[in-house]
This record gives sequence, C-alpha cells and structure tokens, in this order.
Amino acid sequence: MRRSPGSDDDRSGADVAKVSYLCPMQISRAEFKCSSARLEQVPDDTLPDFAFIGRSNVGKSSLINALTGRNGLAKVSGTPGKTRLVNHFLIDGSWYLVDLPGYGYARTSKQQRNEFSRLILDYVLRCERMHFLFVLVDSRLEPQAIDLRFIRLMGQEGVPFGIVFTKSDKLSRAQLERSVARYRAALAEEWEELPPIFVTSSLRATGCDAIREFIGTCLSNRR
Repeated sequence: MRRSPGSDDDRSGADVAKVSYLCPMQISRAEFKCSSARLEQVPDDTLPDFAFIGRSNVGKSSLINALTGRNGLAKVSGTPGKTRLVNHFLIDGSWYLVDLPGYGYARTSKQQRNEFSRLILDYVLRCERMHFLFVLVDSRLEPQAIDLRFIRLMGQEGVPFGIVFTKSDKLSRAQLERSVARYRAALAEEWEELPPIFVTSSLRATGCDAIREFIGTCLSNRR
C-alpha cells in the first residue's frame, strides 16, 4: 500500500515520552456547535475539522474531554454506541474538534449500523473541511479486523489520519510497547510508511500534549 497520509510525524509509545514540548498548544475555550445527521448539516465556515473516530467503547469521549480539559464536553456513557451524530465543538474560535459516531457495536440494529456507516463514510470521504482524522484503537487488544479494515480504507482513499492508542494506563510499559509493536507489524504488511502514532491515557492525560501539538502544527502550516 502507498505511503500513509500524514506519516511525517510518526510517534510510538516510546517516542511520545521523549518529546519535549517547548510550547504545547493550550485550549482556552471549547463549546458545542452542532450535531449533524447528514453531511449537509455540518458548519459551512472555513475553519478546519480535526475528527476523532473509533470502535464503540474505545474511550473516545473520555479522550476528547481530557484533550480539552473539560470533563463534560463529550458525553461519556457506559453503553457503547451512544454517539450517533457528527458532533462539532468549536475550539478557541479557530478550529473544530469533531466527535464521530463509533463503529462496530453489534447491539445496534442492522438498519442503524447501516445509517452510521453511511454517515461516517460521507463525512470522512466527502467532507472537504476535514483536515485530519484520529483513529482510536484500544491499546489492550490485539489489532482488530474492523479497525484494520477502516485504516486500510482511509489509506486507499488518501484520507490524512493518525492512530491513537487509548487506555494506556491499563498496561505496564512492557505490555504497551508490545501492543504498539503488534500494530506496527500488522500495518507494515501493507504500508510502506506508517501513519502518525499517539499513545494516550484519558485518566492520566498521557499523550494529550502530543495530539494538541500536532494539531497546532497543522494549524500553523495552514497560515
């Protein structure tokens, strides 16, 4: 498979720990903007979107709250699959953090799963305002087939994306390194160069500076 979009900023679990943040981007203001059931309903301004997606129950809402420093910004539910719309949050009046529906939760009806798939694909493949997509995977699990299929599709379509390992606090350092290595090996079977990789823990805010700095660099490059 061709070189990964956005792969110039590759960061493994070990890499993240070694990065020195001279001036990490801070978020001062975050506010809910809108929820969209169709692509036509997303904001029509020129601000860029940085979107987050992953399997249901991967810890997406908790990570969004940790990134913004606001515990109630994204709703955290014990029931997977609760995010069913494309949710836009305006960050410091300059960019949008986008909370996308989760995928792969079996208890959702077949009709709803199809609707979610259509909404997700419409957004990630057709929304020109999306600048970058963060694909979340659970660091505790082996590479999941559905995640690998989604990542493969993003590569085939040339979507700029990175991989975010969640729940790293649940593993020892050695276990975490093995988990990241497994994913690297699985991706290396198809990719000439890997996408950016971030290792995070919502509980400890691990990796949040790395993601914010990455977004800040993207915003600076747009100017």
